[in-house]
Amino acid sequence: MDSLAATTSGFVGACTLTLLHETARKTVPNAPRIDILGKRALSKILPSGISPSEETLHKASLAGDIASNATYYGLVSLDSPKNGVRNGAILGLAAGLGAVFLPGPLGLGEKPSNRTTATQLMTMGWYLAGGLAAGLTYRLLGKK
Repeated sequence: MDSLAATTSGFVGACTLTLLHETARKTVPNAPRIDILGKRALSKILPSGISPSEETLHKASLAGDIASNATYYGLVSLDSPKNGVRNGAILGLAAGLGAVFLPGPLGLGEKPSNRTTATQLMTMGWYLAGGLAAGLTYRLLGKK
């Protein structure tokens, strides 16, 4: 595994996902609000008495999302570059399903990613898009 290829691929996938989420939350009715899940999760781990502004919480959540998703999508590199797109699709679908079905049991609320069928499909589709972007990037980097 080439660590530069893994890092780059993961970062491309994470940025693709974040760009989709951030654009859609401002323009698409019933868009997934993964940003809300991130802010809730971050708020849960902050020490009591610390309550950052909404803007600070949002920025910190975005940074955490990009870092964690880049690490996750970087897993496309655990196999040959020729399987990058397939691996990206698998990772993306798994993350999308997790984003739909895990927030409720984790105490983060269900509505941000599970409000309507359209919300669920967008959530899964955007995580899939991130995985495909990571996988395609890895495949292309592996041809060099």
